[in-house]
Amino acid sequence: MEKLPKRERQQQLLAAIDRNPFVTDEELMRTFGVSIQTVRLDRLELGIPELRERIKSMAEKSYDQVRTLPLHEIIGDIIDLQLDKSGISIFEIREEHVFSRNKIARGHHIFAQANSLAVAVINDEVALTASADIRFLRAVRLGEKCIAKAYVRSLSRGKAKVEVLTMIGDETVFQGQFLIFHSRKDLRSKNEGGHQE
Repeated sequence: MEKLPKRERQQQLLAAIDRNPFVTDEELMRTFGVSIQTVRLDRLELGIPELRERIKSMAEKSYDQVRTLPLHEIIGDIIDLQLDKSGISIFEIREEHVFSRNKIARGHHIFAQANSLAVAVINDEVALTASADIRFLRAVRLGEKCIAKAYVRSLSRGKAKVEVLTMIGDETVFQGQFLIFHSRKDLRSKNEGGHQE
């Protein structure tokens, strides 16, 4: 890829981070064919914080509060939550999550992120996984950031169907259909029940 003029590169970098706030400096370096220092300088000049700070500020923005689980029991950091609708969490694969031999993440960590998000998205104090139909689509490796997105597909008295897709960049690495039992009896139809207490 031929080198872009600085101003144009910075505009494209800004657009790339807008499209995917979870993009790493290393990924930007490869996309634009420049050094890591250039990416960092561009970000500084544009006033864009590093990835960790971007995630932290997204997590601090207002979203619905999780009702089903204490936050420390959720695997990954919840950065967006709309109860009974959708949620997003991010989970970085560290040394303690991988097999030492090949640095591939143990599957139960990937599942746990998706499962805890599927439960967290339900607007109830009691919500439990009844069943899960899951598929691991590729191995996840040390250092990769898993972005799980949960969508409540149906909601009725006593149960909900939640779909979770876990992505790394643009690639889906895990998908799951979760049946969640909950204790709410006040639902009148699958599309109602938004934020009732």
